[in-house]
Amino acid sequence: MKKTVLYLILLAIFVQRVHAQDLRGIDKSPMDMAYFPDDFAHDIRFAPEKLEFDRAIIRVVYSRPAKNGREVFGNMVPYGEVWRVGANEAPEIKFYEDVSLNGKKIKAGSYALLAIAGEKEWILILSKDVDQWGAYSYDKKDDVLRVKASVTQLSNPIENFTIQFEGKGKGKKEGIMKLAWDQTLVELPFTF
Repeated sequence: MKKTVLYLILLAIFVQRVHAQDLRGIDKSPMDMAYFPDDFAHDIRFAPEKLEFDRAIIRVVYSRPAKNGREVFGNMVPYGEVWRVGANEAPEIKFYEDVSLNGKKIKAGSYALLAIAGEKEWILILSKDVDQWGAYSYDKKDDVLRVKASVTQLSNPIENFTIQFEGKGKGKKEGIMKLAWDQTLVELPFTF
């Protein structure tokens, strides 16, 4: 009887250790989602009266790296090189209908969002290769659109990379996609 109990205890410990090893550690750059209209997924369910439109126009799924005391742009994210706009997988941006980004038309669909950061302006890139980690497999031949976006320097640093959308007024079919991190704010106007 004692041997059986001892074997069962050892088996339980072994099974627990095997299952515990199945999981990797948590991601240091958690995934987030931004919508236009802002906070659409929440508001459609809990506060529909707050919505500017009764449907989502744009959604971005991206990872949010932290500054952690580092100099981000021009150092960790070099100027003039293709960057995945965040961390981990390249963000996926989905347009639920045709949209114009800074005057350039893009068809409804899903794309990878990448960028070439610069001190005064960025080039935002939409790629048809939505399944890429980082920008390591980036290939210019997969570009669907390149568009310039303005850069503003912020006085207060943003700790975690953030994407948010802002409407241009109740019922107007235009807005701004904002990308912010460290002391950099990039704004891309769009219409639909």
